[in-house]
Amino acid sequence: MIYKHLFLTAILFLGTFVNGHTGNYTKSGNTVTVNVESPGERGAKTVRLQVIGDKIVRVEATPETSFPEKQSLIVVPQKANTRFTVTQQGDDITVSTRQVRAVVSSRTGHVAFYDADGRLLLGETARDGKTFRPFTVPERETGTGTLTDGQRNGWTWHMQFDSPADEAFYGLGQHQAEELNMKGRNEELFQYNTKVSVPMVLSNRGYGLLWDSYSYCRFGNPDDYMQLHRAFRLYDRDGQPGSLTGTYTDKNGRVIVRGEDSIYFEHAVPEVNPLHKQDLGIYALPKGFNLDGAHVTYEGYIEAPADGDYHFLLYYAGYMTVYADGREVVPERWRTAWNPNAWKFRCPLKAGRRTPIRIEWRPDGGVSYCGLRVATPRTAEEQGRLSIWSEMNRYMDYYFIAGPSMDEIVSGYRTLTGKASVYPKWTLGYWQSRERYKSSDEVEKTMEEFRRRHIPVDNIVQDWNYWKLDSWGDHTFEPSRYPNPQAMLDSVHAMHGRFMISVWPKFYDTVDNYKELDAKGWMYGQAIKDDIHDWLGFRGSFYDAYDAGARRMFWRQMDENLYSKYNYGIDSWWMDASEPNVRDCTPMWYRKALCGPTALGSSTEFFNAYSIVNADAIYNGQRSVRPNTRVFLLTRSGFAGEQRYSTATWSGDIGTRWEDMRSQMTAGLNYSISGLPFWGMDQGGFSVENRYVAAQKIFDKSGLESEDLKEWRELQTRWNQFGCFIPLYRAHGQWPLREPWNIAPDNHPAYKTIVWYDRLRYHMMPYMYSMAGWVHFSDYTMMRPLVMDFNGDDRVLDIKDQWMFGPSLMACPVGYYKMRSREVYLPKQCGWYDLYTGKYLDGGRTITASAPYERMPVFVPEGAILPFGPAMEWSDEKPAELINLYVYAGRDGSFRLYEDEGTNYNYEKGRYATIDITYDDNAHTITVGRRKGSFDGMLKNRRFNVVLVSKDNARKLDLDSPQGTMVNYTGKEVKVKIGSPL
Repeated sequence: MIYKHLFLTAILFLGTFVNGHTGNYTKSGNTVTVNVESPGERGAKTVRLQVIGDKIVRVEATPETSFPEKQSLIVVPQKANTRFTVTQQGDDITVSTRQVRAVVSSRTGHVAFYDADGRLLLGETARDGKTFRPFTVPERETGTGTLTDGQRNGWTWHMQFDSPADEAFYGLGQHQAEELNMKGRNEELFQYNTKVSVPMVLSNRGYGLLWDSYSYCRFGNPDDYMQLHRAFRLYDRDGQPGSLTGTYTDKNGRVIVRGEDSIYFEHAVPEVNPLHKQDLGIYALPKGFNLDGAHVTYEGYIEAPADGDYHFLLYYAGYMTVYADGREVVPERWRTAWNPNAWKFRCPLKAGRRTPIRIEWRPDGGVSYCGLRVATPRTAEEQGRLSIWSEMNRYMDYYFIAGPSMDEIVSGYRTLTGKASVYPKWTLGYWQSRERYKSSDEVEKTMEEFRRRHIPVDNIVQDWNYWKLDSWGDHTFEPSRYPNPQAMLDSVHAMHGRFMISVWPKFYDTVDNYKELDAKGWMYGQAIKDDIHDWLGFRGSFYDAYDAGARRMFWRQMDENLYSKYNYGIDSWWMDASEPNVRDCTPMWYRKALCGPTALGSSTEFFNAYSIVNADAIYNGQRSVRPNTRVFLLTRSGFAGEQRYSTATWSGDIGTRWEDMRSQMTAGLNYSISGLPFWGMDQGGFSVENRYVAAQKIFDKSGLESEDLKEWRELQTRWNQFGCFIPLYRAHGQWPLREPWNIAPDNHPAYKTIVWYDRLRYHMMPYMYSMAGWVHFSDYTMMRPLVMDFNGDDRVLDIKDQWMFGPSLMACPVGYYKMRSREVYLPKQCGWYDLYTGKYLDGGRTITASAPYERMPVFVPEGAILPFGPAMEWSDEKPAELINLYVYAGRDGSFRLYEDEGTNYNYEKGRYATIDITYDDNAHTITVGRRKGSFDGMLKNRRFNVVLVSKDNARKLDLDSPQGTMVNYTGKEVKVKIGSPL
């Protein structure tokens, strides 16, 4: 019987590689195409499955009878060598690998996915599981106000899948609404300053979806948010129907009262074609009203047409608070006037009941924005589905990735989109930045002060406007402020620093680089046509990074003016405004007009992918010049696949408020789990409230620490604690200055604490750089939502302010002013230790953790192995000849130490070393395994000082000279008893 079984199996597998038509499907290579018999009015006529691997199946669908050619920007070429079988039973066609089954109905086109045991992982809704509408790109994107010549350019599609109530969703990139579990929530997916959209979602039920779409998308509700008068019956404050009451009071006491049927003052209206006024709804603030110093109130009643939990979208600049039904539903929030933010909230409403609403707005500047819209109501079942809408595509195209662990899903994503590089070692150190260093003298003196104070630092960042004011895009230093750039770079390097420089894909139309690109048709022309000037008063635009020739020219201009010109003294690139952000605060249609048309097609179709093609330009450009020097890019936007270009993302020009700090926690977690491993933020926030600016000026004059300055310093302290436990550790922002000594004097707890965590970061270098190696070789994720490691504990599904930084550290930042303790949930799968005291705590419970000014809570799981290296002032100051190896008893544990040369690509040639370290809890034995591999400069002999921490033997964290068991290591396996069983 066994031979018969093997024979039949072989026949089935052989069928994988035989092309042909069987029943209702056609098989060709690794694809199976189904012609749908009854697709419905808006359904798919053709569905195609492509087997990528045992756990990955691509699904393509179209309302046409064939698929157009497509070259993906995010998915790299795949090897089609996975064995699979195809069977048909009735209408159902099943494609099976060893790990997953995809089932397509030949009658309806319905698609469902099962694991190898037959458990349903994901299935389309029975009705309207996938729908299509024709989409024609309007020429209004170029300002003409007419449509193209009747040509359909693509399809708007919507796919939705059933989802059980206990499912949780993560990913989608980086957003600012302090949301982690996206189940039942809505998110608009587009790129903007502080917002990074990635077409990837992961489920706690063992799968992920990556959709290959570059256009504007929506997760959750597929409909656009509505103006208030379209969703509700409105009443003013006196109960009269038709509008809310808007009361505008300027700083001189002048009052204007008028009815407002919508709160939609969200855009700087472009002074172009009046036909576009309809796109804006002609919502304008009172003419001639001075917002600076004003107070605005919108109040009255809203009456819902049906019972429901209504999803609101608040858009705000300045200070804003919202009250509904007598309660504060949005506590005061602030954003600087030129960079508004969106915040989401939900409010239960009853049909036919007048619910009082009041919006308090204090604009913060002469130009400001506000808005309040609401999503179309959906039933709880509809809102809970996995729903994705995409504005324009040539067809529907997505990849189903089976788990079962989230690490395996992320690995599948990187199989599709490309391996992450091993990022340069120095990038894990401390970065100092500000907006902005204005001369080479400031750069050099700042580095000198770090070294004089023995504060660790690796990277200093030159932000924008080092060029002559009217010469944006010429990539040159203004001689009066930077008289000898080469000497500046040499000085930074002589102090063992690295230098990062800001380069925008933006050019004023007067510079030679613009003219060279424009002569080839590689500059976006709408901003020039409309005579748009930036905040400095000059006119310019962005280059078309979708053109391969433009990318090569862009890099050549950078190389000739910056990289090769200064003997490769620039170590990394800060790619700002890579959304691209041609102009702030414009409506979506006008943003598209300003960003295209692209070389590949309309900006509608390619709206979200600019940053990845721009990253391609720099990564491949630099490697063409110096192929063995690691590239590193920091970009303000990001997209699926960008990790293969050694690119990290930061969260943009965020505000300096406690709520902004909290929002970065969920922003970084969902960005990281989306598959992109390196993320950071402007530590301390970028845009500063006026009260903090005033407080710093008072201190500089009188030495008085006002209440606002106390809060500022505590905010900076807590934010620096937070920053120690994410992939990139970088301080940046507008004035007041962000160097530790400029935040507070040497004897202040803020200064002492910031420096302590900076030094801790460098002690963690062996731990962090090992993770950087795992990111490349094992598709690891450094900043990990708790669900990645503790899935199965329902209490971790939506914990927004705790995460694992690698396998051994659970970071629990403090996100509120004057908070000196906080609640921490300890997942149930293991016991936990306090990092600082070594005290043991049982898991599966919520504790009140001490959080003095000087420390944020950090916990270590049982079985953790945590390597601490020597004190250092820069990342490669000295080799880790002695590693203090903290081992936390209670479970078996393991750790793989990774090392290489730190700044080159020799690891791609196999020149790196790993040491596997394991801990046997029953025997209390540590095994330092045989070293595998080698590289130039490798330590052949070293010491491990093993420090055992257990329930009965709490050990305080000692970073300098802890007492332990010394292991002399020569590269051969060493096994050491480090204690007796408890």
